[in-house]
Amino acid sequence: MSEPLLFLGADPREFSGLLPHWTSIAPKNLSVYWARTAMWRGRPVIAIANGAGADRALVAVLLAKEISGVVNIGFCGALDEKLQIGDIVVATGVDDGTELHPARDPRGPSAIKGVVATIGRVASTAAEKKALREKGATIVEMEAAGAAKGAEDLGVPFYCVRAVSDLANEDFANDFNAALGSDGRFSVMRLVTGALSNPSARFGELLRLRQRTALAAKKLGDFLVECRF
Repeated sequence: MSEPLLFLGADPREFSGLLPHWTSIAPKNLSVYWARTAMWRGRPVIAIANGAGADRALVAVLLAKEISGVVNIGFCGALDEKLQIGDIVVATGVDDGTELHPARDPRGPSAIKGVVATIGRVASTAAEKKALREKGATIVEMEAAGAAKGAEDLGVPFYCVRAVSDLANEDFANDFNAALGSDGRFSVMRLVTGALSNPSARFGELLRLRQRTALAAKKLGDFLVECRF
């Protein structure tokens, strides 16, 4: 049997639209937050979610070791004001601020193409997103550069497919960076505690983001199952 294709995200919710299309899903014993093995179109696949951050993504890829390629998936922030919630963006490259990592184009449905900016924090303001857009990026997220580096180290193909979950012209009312723990996961307790300072704006935003990520995950899964890697 061929080596498995790795699908790498930050949170298991990012896989909710994809897993229903896989079979023989089982837990995988790896030193990561969440991992599953499965079959898809007669080939083995691995799904890993290891929290937010490029370093955690790199570790996850290297732990997977014997793989045929890396597909980084998940949610992202729009930098282009034309992008809407749930829009799919296929990376042409990943910019980590010092290096542009190339990304391959999967064979599949038409999609928006562009450069992905990987940064070490949540892009919380429209001004921050505008500055990244002026550098040439289309979307922003936190893991793709680490996943790309891992693929380069292993000498396997790298792809990045993301779904928009927040818009370019929006500021976050919640402080997601303060809620991000060293394990790469967002603390619900910290978010709830922080939201109490401005319940009408912050709790409403959390509910809206939950709805948006559910839509983004569904559209991401629908897109990925039509792709060939």
